[in-house]
Amino acid sequence: MRRLKTRRKGEARRNFLKTVLAGAVMGAALLAKGERSEAAPAEESLSALPGGESPLLRMQRELQRAMKKPIAERNWVMVIDQRKCVGCSACRVACVTENALPPGVTYRTVPEVENGSYPEVKRFFMPTQCMQCDKPPCLEASNAISPGSMTKRPDGIVAINYRKFRGRRAFQAAVKACPYKALYYDDGRFFTDGTPAFQPYEASGSFDYGELWKRVKGQGDPPIGGGRKCHFCLHRLSAEMLPVCVTTCIGRAAYFGDLNDPQSLVSELLEKNQAKVVRIRENRATEPRVYYIVDEPALAAAYHT
Repeated sequence: MRRLKTRRKGEARRNFLKTVLAGAVMGAALLAKGERSEAAPAEESLSALPGGESPLLRMQRELQRAMKKPIAERNWVMVIDQRKCVGCSACRVACVTENALPPGVTYRTVPEVENGSYPEVKRFFMPTQCMQCDKPPCLEASNAISPGSMTKRPDGIVAINYRKFRGRRAFQAAVKACPYKALYYDDGRFFTDGTPAFQPYEASGSFDYGELWKRVKGQGDPPIGGGRKCHFCLHRLSAEMLPVCVTTCIGRAAYFGDLNDPQSLVSELLEKNQAKVVRIRENRATEPRVYYIVDEPALAAAYHT
């Protein structure tokens, strides 16, 4: 009896695997023929542009082209199609992993925004990070206390000097000035604090601003003891790789590129969606470099609070 049951289980398992394999083969055949379901035509696909082109591959090529130009001729911007964001926070998790961020530091956040009054209430997700403003108030505030702690790069990225941006005073001044509250303080904590063993991943370094930074438990060396923030994954850009939040977005809601390139995808998106493009708190005159495509521009007030 036991042998019969075992045999039946084995046959059921084999039949299940055959069914899965057959489905996979059929799916691959349909894709090879270029067949698509009526519910997901090419122009509405999350993973492809009109004509079936991958947006990631296109942006990668554009990035490589931009990196051949002098730094002053690059004009980095990010475009987020808010209509596609599902609030999964994959970008946030990827950012923490890529930059080896400690507890309490998250360069990328995905808040859920509510706008309107009952019964006309709308809720939506708004991925945010440092906006790399062209007129960054944080820079002036921090430099007034610690000269040289923050600089504005020719390509648009607002950079931090970890050796100079030290202490709570300069950090709090920068945070107070920033309309986006996009700076975080590295207070030296580790995820495995209070656990039986310190884990090796806590000792992995980050490559912010082209330099290896290792956080050592019990020591206050940079970046511990200072401010940190998003830098558009500058270390990845230097290696001709897109920011990690862009490559991990499951809804293909994030785009990155050189605005000085009229043929770039970001330039194309901003041109085609002029009536639907907003920038968060643009009324603060900071000239942020992160643009959002939204369905209802009339709700722009929600982005200015």
